[in-house]
Amino acid sequence: MEKRRVVVTGVGTVNPTGNNVTESWKNIQNGVCGIAPITAFDTESFSIKLAAEVKNFDPSHVIDRREQKHLARYSQFALVAAYEAIMQSGILGENFDKEHMSAEQKADFERIGVIISSGIGGIGNTEEEHSRGMEKGFERVSPFYIPMAISNMAAANVAIRFGFQGMCTCPVTACAGGSNAIGDAFHRIRDGYEDVFIAGGTEASITPLSIGGFSSMHALSKETDPNRASIPFDLNRGGFVMGEGAGVLVLEEREHALRRGANILAEIVGYGANCDAYHITSPNPEGAGGARCMELAIADAGIQAEEISYINAHGTSTHLNDLCETRAIKTVFGDAAYKIPVSSTKSMTGHLLGGAGGVEAVFSVLALKDDFIPATIHYENPDPDCDLDIVPNQGRAGQHLQYVLSNSLGFGGHNACLIFKKAE
Repeated sequence: MEKRRVVVTGVGTVNPTGNNVTESWKNIQNGVCGIAPITAFDTESFSIKLAAEVKNFDPSHVIDRREQKHLARYSQFALVAAYEAIMQSGILGENFDKEHMSAEQKADFERIGVIISSGIGGIGNTEEEHSRGMEKGFERVSPFYIPMAISNMAAANVAIRFGFQGMCTCPVTACAGGSNAIGDAFHRIRDGYEDVFIAGGTEASITPLSIGGFSSMHALSKETDPNRASIPFDLNRGGFVMGEGAGVLVLEEREHALRRGANILAEIVGYGANCDAYHITSPNPEGAGGARCMELAIADAGIQAEEISYINAHGTSTHLNDLCETRAIKTVFGDAAYKIPVSSTKSMTGHLLGGAGGVEAVFSVLALKDDFIPATIHYENPDPDCDLDIVPNQGRAGQHLQYVLSNSLGFGGHNACLIFKKAE
């Protein structure tokens, strides 16, 4: 049986470089860094001073003021990004009215699903309500606490908002989650279970407990200069910078998209997912799991490794991740590894944990659409062990890209890899 083809018809994002696709992509192309001193809480007693926060976020054009009080920040990011992607895709049709849908519209919406990942969910709400419970008693916490904090509610709120009744779920696979969400949605459409998915990742973890927890693991950069904090593949890298935001794609069966005259941005053709089965936080030293994951995605796409035009690396700016990912890429691509541009947009966005794969999928689609390769900014000191073409400091236009591969690697050994193809 011939597998159905799946295309991208909409993208949406809220991230540290911009609160919509146009703003964010322009800043990514210009190498603008979204990292700055933390404003979400007082860092006087913290060794960590920097994060990549979403700036001037106002979701009022999507979520009214009353509803905002009952939605966690990570869910608000997801709703705004999903709304942007959905509006661009046109899947709602004209004069959409959820309360007065025709029988035909309702049948269509039964075949639209939502998969949006979050690694931690509403951790800020957990911290706030715990403090309230300690002060007033735990049976006095907000009745909205649980439905605000649990990780599946970003996906649920998108489905509820628009009435999408297909499969709705939330992979919780740490930093691989956003890519797992998109890959799982791709396979479900390809295999005929749904026709359309809203898929991606979201996170809002710039909080005292989250920063403290990652800091105690020595995972975060203690740098105070935003230009030297998130420096993937640089010899002097010293940890990742926490980011926040969301990235969402509208995936659609190709014939379904063509029938309604949709504007196709890219095609998704490959997905790999596996586990290092090695350690709770550290990757396999030789990058074996990541390498196998890329091989699975390439085989799923039915292409040769050498056909990849650009790799959007996981590239966290931690010593082990960047080293092991470099080794994994060399394992898969051999001598061709030195000819394929490999950059990390986390140098601009920081690391969005469960939201990272979604945001980087948006950038991968836009890279194909505009034939542009984003830079790894603030790169100064080459690491001889990370000696690939990491597109240092300056993005590259006019690249004639055909296939873009995006890596996501998470704590617990979770690996996910997506491959996008230029729209025909």
